[in-house]
Amino acid sequence: MKITQLTLAATLVVAALGGNAANAATTLVYCSEASPAGFDPSQYTSGTDFDASAETVFNRLTQFERGGTTVIPGLATGWDVSPDGLTYTFHLRNGVKFHTTDYFTPTRDFNADDVVFTFQRLLDPNNPFRKAYPSESPYFSDMGLNTNIKSVSKVDEHTVSFALNQVDAAFVQNLAMSFASIQSAEYADKLLKEGKAQNINEEPIGTGPFVFKRYQKDAQIRYVANKAYWKPEDVKIDNLIFSITTDASVRLQKLKAGECQVSGYPRPADISLMQADPNLTVMQQPGFNLGFLAYNVTHKPLDQLKVRQALDMAIDKPAIVKAVYQGAGQLAQNALPPNQWSFDPSIKDAPYDPVKARELLKEAGVAPGTEISLWAMTVQRASNPNARMSAQMIQQDWAKVGIKANIVSYEWGEYIKRAKAGEHDAMIYGWTGDNGDPDNWLGVLYSCAAVNGSNFAKWCDSAYDKLIQQAKVSPDQAQRTKLYQQAQRILKDQVPITPIANSVVFQPMRKEVRDFKISPFGLTAFYGVSLAPTK
Repeated sequence: MKITQLTLAATLVVAALGGNAANAATTLVYCSEASPAGFDPSQYTSGTDFDASAETVFNRLTQFERGGTTVIPGLATGWDVSPDGLTYTFHLRNGVKFHTTDYFTPTRDFNADDVVFTFQRLLDPNNPFRKAYPSESPYFSDMGLNTNIKSVSKVDEHTVSFALNQVDAAFVQNLAMSFASIQSAEYADKLLKEGKAQNINEEPIGTGPFVFKRYQKDAQIRYVANKAYWKPEDVKIDNLIFSITTDASVRLQKLKAGECQVSGYPRPADISLMQADPNLTVMQQPGFNLGFLAYNVTHKPLDQLKVRQALDMAIDKPAIVKAVYQGAGQLAQNALPPNQWSFDPSIKDAPYDPVKARELLKEAGVAPGTEISLWAMTVQRASNPNARMSAQMIQQDWAKVGIKANIVSYEWGEYIKRAKAGEHDAMIYGWTGDNGDPDNWLGVLYSCAAVNGSNFAKWCDSAYDKLIQQAKVSPDQAQRTKLYQQAQRILKDQVPITPIANSVVFQPMRKEVRDFKISPFGLTAFYGVSLAPTK
């Protein structure tokens, strides 16, 4: 038999796990698209980071049902809400074990102290752990939770109370999101005493279905099953490996060769090849996502509305959708996907008009040959499967109206870090909703509170902000819809972004994978997943 490089790699994986062919059936390899920036979910906003930590190592007080948007109990078995909507009392699950690893052995079960530590660290800049390991919590802040949570208090060992400054209609959903993953207060105290607080982001300890073992950047992440998991029916594989494979064509090759059982973010051009392979299954569903271009309004000349309008109408978006998404996307005209409640279907794009674009640039005093940077992601996303190609097409469109765009790319973690610092002029980005609520789009991506987080346009409009804040505190969905639709019109008129496409999500895997669910939030989770024996 000819031993190929790929076959040898698969053999080494089995050998490294100390298994034989039978044992290998309980090892699932996921060909992931990028290296995570770290393993503390509170510090990040990217699905790459959440998949590697929140969906494996950690749990939250509440969680979303697998493959759905319904909130169900997690580490909390239930919760009560005060009549005024300002106090939430969570009743915690008994007998939940934190992970035992070669770097930490817990002496007690999960309790209220862990919840209080987790949120106090996020809320209080003077928290001792945060002083020892300075870190930001961008998602927590982008959603305004840092100012809306008045206090988190321990009622007893298995009861915790949250007091809010104002009503938050999506508070329970928010606590099911990755950034709200519960940390071990005992582990944090150990790290603090040892002067190793930063290890919380390198050697994670959680209560989740998989236990972290080892990470080799740009190569692999290894996990083992949590045999003491509080929901044992969700742990059906013994070993989980993230094989970090940035090239989509290599991911396809490894999937077809059986070197990984699940692969992330396929290229649209490869879907038909996967569907024709008798050993593969390709799941699909309408995406809850948006691929878009953000304009940094703090940079000249993008601070001028006429310039943003010109750049927007100079882009031939239908051509991008056709070439980049190849039948797996539809033209986006709004900042929300059509399947998000409160979406306003009356909002329409300005027509593609390079002649008018040139006129607007001239009126704005922008000389032909003006240069701006155009950032393109180096990772594939359902919201944009080929950002580089998108950038090249936008570059050509802008050249026709006298703008010279210089394409810039970085490794994924660096891309996000630099973008949050506002180094870009314009950048290609994508978003998949994280909790089913409109605020997860209109607040997290475009609010004043998110300017230092995921608001990569750095756009802050007081009228817009007032509307989304009013919507967030209203318990009436019809009223919230009305307010959010008014906000969508302001957003469209001010052009901080150019929406490009909403895509279909495809998830390829081997036939032996059982009970995998596509997350509407763009996450990749393996709890509840099993492997059928291979023949």
